[in-house]
Amino acid sequence: MKKTTWNTLMARHPALFALILFVIIIIINAILQPGLFALETLNNNMRVFLPLLLLAVGQSIVMIGGGIDISVGGIASIINCVLATQVGLNGSMEDMWKFIFISLLAGVLAGAINGFFIAVLRLQPIITTYATGFIYAGFALFLLPNPGGGIPRAVADFYRTTTPFGLPLAFSVIAVIVLIWWYVRSTRFGRYLYAVGGKADAAYQTAVPVNWVVFSTYVISGLMAAFSGIAITMLSGSGNAEIGSGMTLNSITAAVIGGTAMSGGVGGVAGPIMGTITLGLMQNIVSFSGISTWWETLAKALIIVVALAAPGIINLFIREKK
Repeated sequence: MKKTTWNTLMARHPALFALILFVIIIIINAILQPGLFALETLNNNMRVFLPLLLLAVGQSIVMIGGGIDISVGGIASIINCVLATQVGLNGSMEDMWKFIFISLLAGVLAGAINGFFIAVLRLQPIITTYATGFIYAGFALFLLPNPGGGIPRAVADFYRTTTPFGLPLAFSVIAVIVLIWWYVRSTRFGRYLYAVGGKADAAYQTAVPVNWVVFSTYVISGLMAAFSGIAITMLSGSGNAEIGSGMTLNSITAAVIGGTAMSGGVGGVAGPIMGTITLGLMQNIVSFSGISTWWETLAKALIIVVALAAPGIINLFIREKK
């Protein structure tokens, strides 16, 4: 019987390492923060993690299709600024819902622009989205030159306090995402997505609509970035044109930690979800450890590097043992 190696396990279950790291980080956090699983603590943590989680899911879908989206932070910033400036602290719930709908359309449009340049004009994804990211960030700054604005307090309170079925709101959002992905994986689009990400030329030769699949991944990414912008606006209750600037690289990191290959064709959404929560809990560990702020960034960076390098180190160790 053929032995199951670490490489085989990782090939079959890309999120395996993310799960292992996720469990380890939870155990460490539970030791440092005994009330970690209390409803209030869970809710506080998850509502903070949710904006990046949504961004990482969209990023992962693009990466599975063989691309990358550097503009997601800029899109999230636009949505934050639109809601903060157009709804306002004294806005009505009708205004909020109207501009949420407009925000989702704006996210889809931004993603479609990326998709057009990459899938139709055949430009390089990393350069294209790097450029459009600057455009989107600049437009957000045009909408809101200085931090301010806001949304009705009732909307922010809804996001902060709602606990469906006695669980944080983020858990319901995660459940919906996982169920939708489970369905998508079984559809023709799901099979095409992995085929295009694995080897686009071979997929094209088997009549897979490569351009359409690539275009759709960026539209999905733009939509998820819009949802992220909505969530971060509800979290902060105000607007800031630079609010998404640090989220792009974190979304890529969460996707990679979650087992999504930057080369394409490998990954899912469960891994990035765990990767996002892992990154958030790593931040908590650094905070609870009482590390000086001078060393905090270095400590977080080292943790992330170790997390990303660990699978390769394990493979190297296994090969030397043989």
